[in-house]
Amino acid sequence: MSEGISYKFFSKPKLNSCSLIVCWKEDTGRLGVSVIDYINEKLNSQLFCEIEPEGFFYLGGVLVEDNIAQFPESKFYCCPEKKLVIVRSNTPRAEWYKFLNMLLDITEDICPIKDLYTIGGMVTLVAHTTPRKLLATANSPEMNTVLSRYDLSVDLNYETPSGQRPTLSSYLLWVARRRNIMGAALWMPMPFYLVSAGDPRAYKKTVDFLNFRFNLGIDISVFDDEIHRQNEKIARLSNRFLELDGFLRKLETNINLTEEENGRLVQLMEEYLGKDNQP
Repeated sequence: MSEGISYKFFSKPKLNSCSLIVCWKEDTGRLGVSVIDYINEKLNSQLFCEIEPEGFFYLGGVLVEDNIAQFPESKFYCCPEKKLVIVRSNTPRAEWYKFLNMLLDITEDICPIKDLYTIGGMVTLVAHTTPRKLLATANSPEMNTVLSRYDLSVDLNYETPSGQRPTLSSYLLWVARRRNIMGAALWMPMPFYLVSAGDPRAYKKTVDFLNFRFNLGIDISVFDDEIHRQNEKIARLSNRFLELDGFLRKLETNINLTEEENGRLVQLMEEYLGKDNQP
């Protein structure tokens, strides 16, 4: 185990091996957190460990939501029946290498890791009516072989721009590879104007893959209801604001919007789509 940093076990599940799924709370459109929270609820996953934030996170200027301080957290959940360990964490602000090794150390303290998956959203310039396609990058040929059995694209070739830091998920894949753990980063494209409101189509597609990959037996029909409600809201909003209807028609025919049009579309969606009162 890494030294000098605090973590605590609440229990130690007994597993022969496990698959590890990781999501970051700062993810685009909260895709990873939404997916993981739904899976944890349906599988009744149990919290068994957490990493203390000191040393990895800046505790000054803590976010406050609904008058409640939101301290950074890194929590580990387990579903023994499905041989899954799930990590739900804020993105560390310091000591990435130490943090990611600790994440793997804690998991391997209860069982060997068979494979690892991270979940994240990607902003794209497409319409919400466009079918979602899960993308993946693997850290080994073996993982590419595993992924080739499923309905996703494994030819995503992302390179970190020169001078920029790699994504935390990419860094975790590299750390896992050094420890001979095969892993994949799963990326779900999301329409840029749904980042704030949420994208149930993206959630459904991601849960569907995990459902199939790990034989979870989770009912995903709830997402169909959410998709229908969101589509109805957008349709009513389009009838009210004809300019919005024009923006969406352009996106559906692969016509790029101007920067001003993009901004207006985001403004309308953020202002009305998330409201309880329908437009």
